[in-house]
Amino acid sequence: MIQSSLTQQRLWFLNQLEDASGTWNLPVALRLRGVVDRAALGSALLDTVVRQSSLRTVFVDKGGVPWQRVLARDEIEVPLNVVAAGADLAEKLTAEAIRGFDLASELPLRAWLFELGPREQVLLLVMHHIAMDGWSLEPLFRDLSTAYGVRIEGREPAWEPLPVQYTDYAVWQREVLGEVSDPQSLVSRQLRYWREALAGIPEELALPYDRPRPAVSSHHGDLVPLFLDVELHQALTRLAQRTGTSLFMVLQAALAALLTRLGAGHDIPIGTPAVGRSDEALDDLVGFFINTLVLRVDTSGNPTFEELLKRVRDVDLAAFSHQDVPFDRLVEELNPQRSLSRQALFQVMLMLNQKGDTLRLPGVECTDHPVDFPIVRFDMWLGLTESKSPEGDCQGIAGELLYSTDLFERSTIQNLAERFVLLLRMAASQPQLPLASMNSPRALTAVRRRPVKLQTTVQSTPEMRETP
Repeated sequence: MIQSSLTQQRLWFLNQLEDASGTWNLPVALRLRGVVDRAALGSALLDTVVRQSSLRTVFVDKGGVPWQRVLARDEIEVPLNVVAAGADLAEKLTAEAIRGFDLASELPLRAWLFELGPREQVLLLVMHHIAMDGWSLEPLFRDLSTAYGVRIEGREPAWEPLPVQYTDYAVWQREVLGEVSDPQSLVSRQLRYWREALAGIPEELALPYDRPRPAVSSHHGDLVPLFLDVELHQALTRLAQRTGTSLFMVLQAALAALLTRLGAGHDIPIGTPAVGRSDEALDDLVGFFINTLVLRVDTSGNPTFEELLKRVRDVDLAAFSHQDVPFDRLVEELNPQRSLSRQALFQVMLMLNQKGDTLRLPGVECTDHPVDFPIVRFDMWLGLTESKSPEGDCQGIAGELLYSTDLFERSTIQNLAERFVLLLRMAASQPQLPLASMNSPRALTAVRRRPVKLQTTVQSTPEMRETP
């Protein structure tokens, strides 16, 4: 047995605290059109789990500390549950998506095939976050596609051995970080940065809540979808290029400016996940590598949007250069006031990623299928997915604004999503304006004269639901 990584330990403790609820589940559904060889798909699932050790790992409690036990091939089964479905498909998907895992005895992956007809079905995979993150979907789909392709031909996959496994990463992480007691260790040096960067951080942002915060969060959530069209996507990309920033920084600056306008003050901490795959040897691994960074931006002094972008750039570059300290270790060291009703250090999460590859099965069309997953881990969570053509051309940004139904009415979040899109349009066209002018009712009314595209539906993907 090997001691689990620091992030896995945090998720294990949270899972224990929440009595194995589905809070940390990662569901993904795909609509499959064509004839699916169920036996080959079941075998391919097993092949993939055998190849990726994180998917065949259980967590053994030794003195209140989780240790990884990687199961051998003859110890595991990965059943493909075949279920007939019709009008009740959405309800069945949600019921399985939110069902919790027993991490001590159960593999962190389940699979269902919901039959809709002889040539149409929906594949649902539900993983626990302790075993993988959203960026793991690409190697997962790649391995599953490869295995299925050879299984339908009656062969077994001839894998190239993976250079490392997740257990190697857990050991490496501890060795590289070193001990807090050593002032020259990586963890000590980076903690010194974070203590200074987050000194005096607000315990709680003053968001436009509709209801008082409960003593314990229910994690019940809902979402409002939004869409940035191709024209706006192109304009924001050009703004980022011209200012030496990134598209993520532009979106972060706009979100910070909007939260300030809504009464959150001028000290705006926003959480975001860092990929954490610092070596190309990790690219083909399924596992939990992400870490959470707290990006704290000062919006005071009524800066122009371009000036705010410079502040955001400085903060983000410094934060990402100190991204190795696991978030749970950071919280432990800073010791902010804890609460069962909110996330420590930040309550708003922002994430941007590019749309990745999907499952590829010969003779079968595979497309994303939405899953209603009514769970949110923060007060608000803005997940955005950038689409680009193979040539790199902007094709729009789809997103969803998840929110806690403990705190907000849907109408409040709908208004917030609309204002976010309007502010982005203003920033793209007039970034030299000060924030007060951009956020003024007159300015927003002028921008409103152009149609704002708010989608009625959007695919909810695991990339949009990343976890710290």
